[in-house]
Amino acid sequence: RSVIPPPLRLNSGFQGCQLLGTSADLGREAHADQSVTILHAKVAQKSYGNEKRFFCPPPCVYITGHGWKVTQDHLKVSSSASDYVKCNKSHTHAVCVSRQQMFACAKSLFISDQDKRKHFCLLLRLFLNNRQEVGSFQSRMIKVISKPSQKRQSMKNADLCISSCSRVALFNRLRSQTVSTRYLSVDRGAFIASARHWTAFTITMDDQCAEQGGFVLSEGFICYGCVVQLVCTESGAALPPMVIRKVNKQHAILDVDEPVSQLHKCAFQFRDNPHAYLCLTNDAPFSVRDPSKVVLNDGSCWTIIGVEVVEFTFNQGLACITTPVSPFPVVTGLEVKYHSSDFHVLVFPLRSPKSLLCVVPDVSVFSDGWRCLRRVITVPLSLVRLDGLIYRTSYSFTYTPELQEGGMGGGQDDDILLETIHQEFTRANFHLFMQS
Repeated sequence: RSVIPPPLRLNSGFQGCQLLGTSADLGREAHADQSVTILHAKVAQKSYGNEKRFFCPPPCVYITGHGWKVTQDHLKVSSSASDYVKCNKSHTHAVCVSRQQMFACAKSLFISDQDKRKHFCLLLRLFLNNRQEVGSFQSRMIKVISKPSQKRQSMKNADLCISSCSRVALFNRLRSQTVSTRYLSVDRGAFIASARHWTAFTITMDDQCAEQGGFVLSEGFICYGCVVQLVCTESGAALPPMVIRKVNKQHAILDVDEPVSQLHKCAFQFRDNPHAYLCLTNDAPFSVRDPSKVVLNDGSCWTIIGVEVVEFTFNQGLACITTPVSPFPVVTGLEVKYHSSDFHVLVFPLRSPKSLLCVVPDVSVFSDGWRCLRRVITVPLSLVRLDGLIYRTSYSFTYTPELQEGGMGGGQDDDILLETIHQEFTRANFHLFMQS
């Protein structure tokens, strides 16, 4: 039988911010969203001398969203909306990769021993096929390491440990040859070993106290000997629960319980079938006399590494904007505060040393029957540039009606109160201002 089983399914300079229009407006605008997604590893191993340790897995870019076709129609061109992608390692060492099916990867990035930085970011520059610049997009911080750590990790090196609920990638490399590298990936719901595409998986740790074999989420660092599950972050496809084992010289070590570290070699033993391991082929490992070790074939040895997924989503609305979308606002949090007149005020902390404030519009903006609105309504939050370019955020605001004794109310006094609030918001005119 196949050692990789069928997948399971799990539920899975700005002047304003807005809660956008009616539900119909939201649907129409969302139809024209444009997304740029960057996948990259959390750590990069430094090269020494003449060797080149290329980033593994290679940084990838995915271009998605119907808005790219809208842009293409505006430009009246026959080719795709992204022909050229440039990746820079912190504005140096430029590498070009051509577009194929809205996907690109940079396979030739590396760090020489002359580079003394401990951390760096990748910079993606995206152009349309008429050479018009879409914008620049920055990855998350990447840590530079000299080699995989063989020491037992502690809280002092938390950034090298693999945490439960974090994202990871797995790759297999036969006899340390780069050309033989295969990445664990998901294609149309099936788990495959790909030479080009790799998938980000959420790794979750099982609570050892769970009854009847159920899988209960547990927090903390992933340790060898723990039961874990790998879930595709995009499709939700999941592998069955597996025990993660440390690998040393083609042996799965069964009596090790130390934390899993970046770029460690490991094996995945199926919990419900201890004689089966996650493998590129159907070859099964065989035991030796030492009960603490299991001999593995090459296809059962995986390298694990933490990865980041960064997504930038924007919308040009009805306009055809020719200026770059960058600098792209990155919202790092959301606070709800109250004005002296009991207005809701949202505070958006940005990645820069600034924050953006927004007065929440009255709920009537989203519902014609606002006087009778007695239900919870949640709306997305977006930032809007002066020229109309919309930046999506991952945040939302929820309007919650106040509960009263005897139910939700709804009498004449409630309507008078709602009318007063509505007038106050109208006078406020939804003023937006910037706070340093």
